Amino acid sequence: MAVPVTSGDPEVLVIGAGPAGLTAATYLARFRRRVLVADGDEPRASWIPVSHNMPGFPDGISGPHILGRMREQAREFGAQIETGRVERLTHHGDGFIGRLNGRDVAVRAVLLATGVVDRHPDLPGVERAIQRSLVRICPICDGYEAVDKAVAVIGDNDRGVREAAFLRTYSDRVTLIHTGPPGDLSDREALQRLGIALVETPIENVGIEGDRVTALGWGGRFQAFDLVYSALGTAANATLAEALNADVDEDGRLRVNLHQATSVPGLYAAGDVVRGLNQIAVATAEAAVAATDIHNRLRQADGLMV
Repeated sequence: MAVPVTSGDPEVLVIGAGPAGLTAATYLARFRRRVLVADGDEPRASWIPVSHNMPGFPDGISGPHILGRMREQAREFGAQIETGRVERLTHHGDGFIGRLNGRDVAVRAVLLATGVVDRHPDLPGVERAIQRSLVRICPICDGYEAVDKAVAVIGDNDRGVREAAFLRTYSDRVTLIHTGPPGDLSDREALQRLGIALVETPIENVGIEGDRVTALGWGGRFQAFDLVYSALGTAANATLAEALNADVDEDGRLRVNLHQATSVPGLYAAGDVVRGLNQIAVATAEAAVAATDIHNRLRQADGLMV
């Protein structure tokens, strides 16, 4: 049974208004598809104070500026962007119904661009510290800015060891602040081999003081760092897809094929909610692939492909 989408109603629902969702919206609108974007507010990219990793912006650009330009572009071609969270997503015939702002929205296809939630260290003022680039969450994005600085990584398991090892590319003054149980840190030999210092202390002994992060180690000695990276991991926003029994990986991220299609027909995903690099460039590329396949899938359903 076909989903009851009438002329003027959206054909495609994009859930999430970060770089992936807004890229998909622009592509779909330029394919002359009626697309509605559910903007749940404050995507992960909005936390970026300045990125020097964004192609085409060698002098850097802030996350809010990136998002603002992308919203403007999507709207220019006719995409609708509505503030609100999709509370529920269900099958309806060969399409879907999303519950948005108290009403049901029937669509033929859905793209999830819901991202992940970072597990920030439990530090007073951590949000402001992220905005000031004192606490950072992505060494792939901005490890270059840590060159020759005193860098700390906060972790509670061996993920912290791996991130500290990655940052040795940029500085020989890297310290792992391990806040978890001693037994959760098994790769101590790697720290010694790579010249990475280790401070084992509860998170309560880590603080933000002015433009530095400090940690109280054994013997009552404080150490200060120019910046700190969080290696506490993320949680995927995949509950809408899981309710439809979409396949997920062991870390909770959605499994997709080469066209960004999930295991549920008509349901696509792009960006951080999909397993891979948490990068804007990757998210926008995945969204372009997904939007193109959605358009072709609908063309095929309408008998417009040869």
